[in-house]
Amino acid sequence: MAKISDLRVREVINIADGRKLGPIKDIDIDLEQGRISAIILPGPSRLMSFFGREEEIVVPWEKIKKIGLDVILVDLRGVTELGP
Repeated sequence: MAKISDLRVREVINIADGRKLGPIKDIDIDLEQGRISAIILPGPSRLMSFFGREEEIVVPWEKIKKIGLDVILVDLRGVTELGP
Protein backbone atom coordinates (compact mmCIF):
# COMPACT_ATOMS: atom_id res chain seq x y z
CA MET A 1 0.00 0.00 0.00
CA ALA A 2 1.25 3.48 -0.86
CA LYS A 3 0.26 6.87 0.47
CA ILE A 4 -0.60 9.72 -1.88
CA SER A 5 2.24 11.74 -0.37
CA ASP A 6 4.64 8.90 -1.31
CA LEU A 7 3.39 8.88 -4.91
CA ARG A 8 3.85 12.63 -5.31
CA VAL A 9 7.63 12.46 -4.87
CA ARG A 10 8.16 9.78 -7.54
CA GLU A 11 9.25 10.75 -11.03
CA VAL A 12 6.81 9.76 -13.80
CA ILE A 13 8.45 8.23 -16.89
CA ASN A 14 6.78 7.58 -20.26
CA ILE A 15 7.92 4.10 -21.37
CA ALA A 16 6.93 4.88 -24.97
CA ASP A 17 9.87 7.27 -25.39
CA GLY A 18 11.76 7.24 -22.06
CA ARG A 19 10.85 10.88 -21.36
CA LYS A 20 10.67 12.17 -17.79
CA LEU A 21 7.27 13.80 -17.33
CA GLY A 22 7.85 15.13 -13.82
CA PRO A 23 6.27 14.45 -10.46
CA ILE A 24 2.55 14.04 -9.80
CA LYS A 25 0.86 17.40 -9.37
CA ASP A 26 -2.61 16.12 -8.42
CA ILE A 27 -4.77 13.01 -8.38
CA ASP A 28 -8.26 12.62 -9.84
CA ILE A 29 -10.45 10.44 -7.60
CA ASP A 30 -13.72 8.79 -8.62
CA LEU A 31 -15.70 9.23 -5.39
CA GLU A 32 -18.55 6.96 -6.49
CA GLN A 33 -16.20 4.04 -7.22
CA GLY A 34 -13.75 4.92 -4.46
CA ARG A 35 -10.65 4.71 -6.67
CA ILE A 36 -8.05 6.84 -8.42
CA SER A 37 -9.13 7.51 -12.01
CA ALA A 38 -6.10 9.54 -13.18
CA ILE A 39 -2.92 11.25 -12.14
CA ILE A 40 -2.28 14.83 -13.19
CA LEU A 41 1.18 16.05 -14.15
CA PRO A 42 2.46 19.54 -14.86
CA GLY A 43 2.22 20.30 -18.56
CA PRO A 44 5.10 21.29 -20.81
CA SER A 45 6.84 24.34 -19.42
CA ARG A 46 6.09 27.41 -21.45
CA LEU A 47 6.42 31.07 -20.77
CA MET A 48 3.45 32.48 -18.93
CA SER A 49 0.30 31.83 -20.90
CA PHE A 50 -2.17 34.58 -21.68
CA PHE A 51 -4.44 33.80 -18.73
CA GLY A 52 -1.69 32.53 -16.42
CA ARG A 53 -3.12 28.99 -16.43
CA GLU A 54 -0.73 26.10 -16.53
CA GLU A 55 -1.41 23.22 -18.89
CA GLU A 56 -1.65 19.75 -17.42
CA ILE A 57 -1.12 16.20 -18.61
CA VAL A 58 -3.90 13.88 -17.43
CA VAL A 59 -2.79 10.24 -17.29
CA PRO A 60 -5.70 7.79 -16.97
CA TRP A 61 -5.13 5.07 -14.37
CA GLU A 62 -5.20 2.43 -17.13
CA LYS A 63 -2.04 3.99 -18.65
CA ILE A 64 -0.01 3.41 -15.46
CA LYS A 65 2.05 0.28 -16.05
CA LYS A 66 4.17 0.02 -12.89
CA ILE A 67 4.59 1.91 -9.63
CA GLY A 68 8.10 1.39 -8.33
CA LEU A 69 9.99 2.64 -5.30
CA ASP A 70 11.44 5.64 -7.17
CA VAL A 71 9.46 6.01 -10.39
CA ILE A 72 6.03 5.51 -11.91
CA LEU A 73 6.04 4.06 -15.43
CA VAL A 74 3.24 5.13 -17.77
CA ASP A 75 2.56 4.28 -21.41
CA LEU A 76 1.46 7.40 -23.25
CA ARG A 77 1.96 5.95 -26.72
CA GLY A 78 0.09 8.08 -29.24
CA VAL A 79 -0.15 11.18 -27.03
CA THR A 80 1.43 14.02 -28.98
CA GLU A 81 0.98 17.09 -26.74
CA LEU A 82 3.82 16.38 -24.30
CA GLY A 83 6.01 19.31 -25.23
CA PRO A 84 9.75 19.36 -26.02
